[in-house]
Amino acid sequence: MLRTIPFILSHPLNRNGKVRALGRLLRWQVTSRLSSKPQIVSFVDDTILSMESGMTGATGNYYCGLHEHDDMAFVLHCLRPDDLFLDIGANIGTYTVLAAGAVGARTMTFEPIPETFGKLQRNISVNELGALATCHNIGLGAEDGTLQFTADNDTMNHVVSAEEAARIATIDIPVRRVDDLVGEQAPLLAKIDVEGWEANVLRGMTRTLANPSLCAIVMETNDSAERYDGEAQDEAAMIVRDAGFIPHSYDPFARTLSPVKPGQAQTHNTIFVRGLDEVQNRVARARKFRLINGEI
Repeated sequence: MLRTIPFILSHPLNRNGKVRALGRLLRWQVTSRLSSKPQIVSFVDDTILSMESGMTGATGNYYCGLHEHDDMAFVLHCLRPDDLFLDIGANIGTYTVLAAGAVGARTMTFEPIPETFGKLQRNISVNELGALATCHNIGLGAEDGTLQFTADNDTMNHVVSAEEAARIATIDIPVRRVDDLVGEQAPLLAKIDVEGWEANVLRGMTRTLANPSLCAIVMETNDSAERYDGEAQDEAAMIVRDAGFIPHSYDPFARTLSPVKPGQAQTHNTIFVRGLDEVQNRVARARKFRLINGEI
């Protein structure tokens, strides 16, 4: 709570509604404690989210409209109906609900943890997105096989490192290559949030990266890869750069993309863009979307 309140008050989408945002926080804290059942809350346009106590990222959407406002708004503004979106590391499916539910894009969704996958399926079901969202309960990597994952870290579940394997409980998850699952389909946008395993995922999607239809990747670029290899995060950025993608930040209010300067810190995600003029035109011309606390 000590970190949640400052986050809510400083969030750009709450700048004209801080008291109402704190009211949503209070309402959630009360209702989630009074009932152990999942709660249904409003999300973007007519979509909803099924949430439970402890879902940190999901509850941030209820408090702030869009938890990751720049990245989520970019997905809303970049996609169009019938585009193909890859949601890699979907968790309970908030990005899938944005892409398929709010925009109407086709979505391939990947979530390895069985318990979390069940909650993802629940959000697909309550939003009636079965015709648009194809969900895969698997991990992704450079080659087919089986890997050990953590299972009780909410949004932080990940492939277990060698050091972790000796001291924590793990579960075995089948792993496939993105290229084999996407096949000849042509995705326009991908989101990759796999807690430091990004380079391994990218090594299994070389054909997908080379497809000119793919114009942007929203990718986690914090230091979580250090649990595997101190250079793994740099490798992930190098792979997408070598495929022609340039790192940018996004201002969802001005609808503008700006290049990330060398050495500029990116504490969470980075948007890698290929074909800037086309992508900039897409976001500039996108319609507005209704949030719980305004429009974007």
